[in-house]
Amino acid sequence: GRAAARPALGAMTLRFVLMVNKQGQTRLAQYYERLPMDERCALEAEVIRKCLARTETQCSFFEYRGYKVVYRRYASLFFIVGVEGDDENELSILEFIHALVETLDRYFENVCELDIMFNLEKAHFILDEMVMNGCIIETNKNNILSPVMLLDKTGSL
Repeated sequence: GRAAARPALGAMTLRFVLMVNKQGQTRLAQYYERLPMDERCALEAEVIRKCLARTETQCSFFEYRGYKVVYRRYASLFFIVGVEGDDENELSILEFIHALVETLDRYFENVCELDIMFNLEKAHFILDEMVMNGCIIETNKNNILSPVMLLDKTGSL
């Protein structure tokens, strides 16, 4: 079982963030709980399959194995977030996804799948500025991107 300590009341409990293309290939995967690799692969495969099978008229969230899965498609990429429990607000997760996409758009000047593939460490860095231990800690684009830009200037990233 997943017996992780619960964060403070009101904090989001993200369990995973995935960026996936229309063919179902994972381009970025970030987990905020320990899962054996075989479980991760099975979870990803099933969640991605379910997202790709849903129509545009269906809502952007569903339940899967105790997770609430919230997703949104932007161009050729699906942004998929898994949260734990029933107490999470799906609309706030969609808002987080939108903030992530807008931040990636600002950094990459219209983010696309190739940006994620060829700059994976920067995509992870941006996500890490937004989420810590499964809790959303920052959504302000300037605050998120200033350390990334600083590292770009020094040539460290």
